[in-house]
Amino acid sequence: MGVLKRFEQRLEGLVNGTFAKVFKSEVQPVEIAGALQRECDNNATIWNRERTVVPNDFIVELSTGDYERLSPYSGQLGDELAGLVRDYAKQQRYSFMGPIKVHLEKADDLDTGLYRVRSRTLASSTSQDAPQAPQGQQQGGYGYPPVAAPPMPSGPPPGGPGARAGGGPVPPGVPGTTRRWIEINGTRHQISRPTLVLGRSTEADVRIDDPGVSRRHCEIRTGTPPTIQDLGSTNGIVVDGQHTTRATLRDGSRIVVGSTTIIYRQAEG
Repeated sequence: MGVLKRFEQRLEGLVNGTFAKVFKSEVQPVEIAGALQRECDNNATIWNRERTVVPNDFIVELSTGDYERLSPYSGQLGDELAGLVRDYAKQQRYSFMGPIKVHLEKADDLDTGLYRVRSRTLASSTSQDAPQAPQGQQQGGYGYPPVAAPPMPSGPPPGGPGARAGGGPVPPGVPGTTRRWIEINGTRHQISRPTLVLGRSTEADVRIDDPGVSRRHCEIRTGTPPTIQDLGSTNGIVVDGQHTTRATLRDGSRIVVGSTTIIYRQAEG
């Protein structure tokens, strides 16, 4: 059973009690949970051949209306979300440099139903979750890359250029590698596996909250050359202005699914 599905089941057990009003919010907790997983993947940093560090301190920015609905339950919801991050990290073999915390904040520039996740890596010498931070390590600021992330190794870990356990992103600047990512509404999602499924389902690698997008809409494949393949979606895909079921991707390719535009990017390490 997936980490997200277990999280949903735990929340369902609470829906008739403390969390009853949470589910009336336009933003659903499982959506935030999926965003936290992606935040870990997008900000994973290689410590050494045995350890990949991800952020441990998260800020979830909400619209005024969603924040007012969720904030009375922020403590318990934050604990549940932190538990999900911990479970996901164990599954992906990620490590933390301090205790995991998830906070809610109000953002006046967000409309109802929209949210934004920021993260940072905070070192703690007393946390049992964390490896010992290097001497002189400073606390990180929100954003990518985290300032408190450990130094990069001189070369990629075993398993080929850029490979690592868990399939997270290749850090920039490693010679001989190609970094690939997509940009959706200003948010960057690293492509770190041979395939990346986009869709409306919480099980998709990148979830797109768009009624015109199918649950498993399309798949990006990082071959030579990289391609995108429609997965039998209802509305199809448009790549660089052409309706298609399969297309070759280049840096800057524009992909439209439903009413959402996706920009494909790649760069040499």
